[in-house]
Amino acid sequence: MSDIDDWRALARRELGDRDPAALESRTPEGITTRPVYGPADLDGLPHPGGWPGLPPFTRGPRATMYAGRPWTIRQYAGFSTAGESNAFYRQALAAGQQGVSVAFDLATHRGYDSDHPRVEGDVGKAGVAIDSVEDMKTLFDGIPLDRVSVSMTMNGAVIPVLAAFIVAGEEQGVARAALSGTIQNDILKEFMVRNTYIFPPEPSMRIVADIIDFTAREMPKFNSVSISGYHMHEAGATLVQELAFTLADGREYVQAALARGMNVDDFAGRLSFFFAIGQDFFMEAAKLRAARFLWHRIMAGFGAKDPRSLMLRTHCQTSGVSLQAQDPWNNIVRTAYEALAAVLGGTQSLHTNSFDEALALPTEFSARIARNTQLILQHETGVTRVADPLAGSYYVESLTGALIEEAQALIDEVEALGGMTRAVISGMPKLRIEEAAARRQAAIDRGETVIVGVTRFRPDRDDPVDLREIDNAAVRRAQVERLATLRRQRDGAACAATLAALADGARLGQGNLLELAVAAARARATVGEITQAMEDAFGRHSAEVRTLVGVYGAEWGDDPEFAALRAEVAAFAAAEGRPPRLLVAKMGQDGHDRGARVIATAFTDMGFAVDSEPLFQMPDEVAAAAIAQGADVIGVSTLAAGHKTLAPQLIAALKARGAGNILVVCGGVIPEQDHDFLRRAGVRAIFGPGTNIPEAAREVLRLIRGERGN
Repeated sequence: MSDIDDWRALARRELGDRDPAALESRTPEGITTRPVYGPADLDGLPHPGGWPGLPPFTRGPRATMYAGRPWTIRQYAGFSTAGESNAFYRQALAAGQQGVSVAFDLATHRGYDSDHPRVEGDVGKAGVAIDSVEDMKTLFDGIPLDRVSVSMTMNGAVIPVLAAFIVAGEEQGVARAALSGTIQNDILKEFMVRNTYIFPPEPSMRIVADIIDFTAREMPKFNSVSISGYHMHEAGATLVQELAFTLADGREYVQAALARGMNVDDFAGRLSFFFAIGQDFFMEAAKLRAARFLWHRIMAGFGAKDPRSLMLRTHCQTSGVSLQAQDPWNNIVRTAYEALAAVLGGTQSLHTNSFDEALALPTEFSARIARNTQLILQHETGVTRVADPLAGSYYVESLTGALIEEAQALIDEVEALGGMTRAVISGMPKLRIEEAAARRQAAIDRGETVIVGVTRFRPDRDDPVDLREIDNAAVRRAQVERLATLRRQRDGAACAATLAALADGARLGQGNLLELAVAAARARATVGEITQAMEDAFGRHSAEVRTLVGVYGAEWGDDPEFAALRAEVAAFAAAEGRPPRLLVAKMGQDGHDRGARVIATAFTDMGFAVDSEPLFQMPDEVAAAAIAQGADVIGVSTLAAGHKTLAPQLIAALKARGAGNILVVCGGVIPEQDHDFLRRAGVRAIFGPGTNIPEAAREVLRLIRGERGN
């Protein structure tokens, strides 16, 4: 009898003669896992064993990995004004952080100055407000840009923001060639998931190529693109989708640069990646190993010869979507496990989320715990002693191979559509990710997916958590004053001339847009003005809104409780002559629409009539749409802390139009401390992270019946 037969016999005895195959499970990626793996599972894998630092780099891009140099601790932060964020950065650097990673507010992401009427609720809320070179200089005051690398998560307004950074460096006395760091510059994923785009896809790809070209010539220490799967993960993508779509994005950017006549080895070594790390511990470690193998395959296909062009280097961030508002102290444990998975997978730098980020921006207290999580990993656990400690694990190697095969199949599907730009325009990646998100949410709502403290093991009460509160109105007033001073003191004619040159370059397809924007930033053109000069040529993109139908409901099957809920909705429709009508809206410049899309899908499958407003609407626009569509209730989805400004404005706009009978409910990241304020303003119900959607639907239906006196 063979060893495997001995194992099966032993397993049957332990299981009471049940077949051990009953313990097999299928992941959301479609990969079947078994309760045990052995030597035979290494046979026929697509990736050879190899060594760290050598092609195909499955085991890591450096020969000694953390034994030679630990990963970089790079915490992502930014809030309020440039001065307040600067103080936070300087304190973090003094406490052991090794690089600065900047979070910009949504007004900046969308290319609006802080005094623009469409950003009243967004200034300084979910990141730092940057309107000009003067703000950028303040942001890095006392931080030597020739010694500290800077990562900037910026895509839509990447041209004006990077231009302002370059000029701020010059005026600090640091030549652009000495600047080190990364600009995200990954616009394709914005069209799929995060939605902080500005221009349509084609001119956006020109911007990406211009930045690759400029930095290759002028900024040899700077990474020109950080190709991001993180936001796909946050939008609900499976690991295979995150892996495949991210690498397909990278492939598209390489092709765009090659189309400009660039040599692949002149720029490919400065491309980097950015992945999310979630709770599926071994799968996440295997994902990073698979990513390196696949990127090597892709770049070899482009004829790259320089090892730096062939190796995938990545930053990782622990999952935001795994953070829970209920029993939030559990998030410290979740983040620690995710951080360990990233390290075992071989990341080059890492951000660990703060435990309170499902509620608000992190406090200094929570940020210190997040940073110390990495310091403990580096200095206390021994994980830095050896490169790729999971290598040779039957299970991890098998997962790595499965991810390679599944992701390659999806990459091939994208290429069959004509590449990632064409795939994005077709809507295929966004639709696939929304389907995955709907399935996951249904599994959570059914109780099949266990979340400790949320779906099971809930505490009797939640202990209060001190949260950071940003006075959005005060920040905006300060920014508006700074803008007025800047415009008053600059040479208006010189600034206008640089903006005209930029507009001509965009319209005529001539010159490098980043180079032209650097001249404009030096002349003190603002982020909004530089964006507008390009918008005049390119236009501003508006995405089509489509609601997924059938996926969420199908996951419930013939569940009696779900069937009873649908019957309640049908009874309302029979009594009223129409189904209850929900308008799902996001207001302000927050483009994170996972929650809104899942709600629209789920409520549709329950029998509600659902209308979804386009992104980036203002309260008066949403009110007008709700009246025109005959909505019973408006569901406001919020993630970026603008709810205290925008929800009351929506209620006021409804009343001003004589439609105060339309109910307003809010869902998303809304701290408990804001609930009373919103209820006093007229919000009828608040649904935070972790809300069971069928329970929310029953509450919404009850509110509509109450309003109608039924």
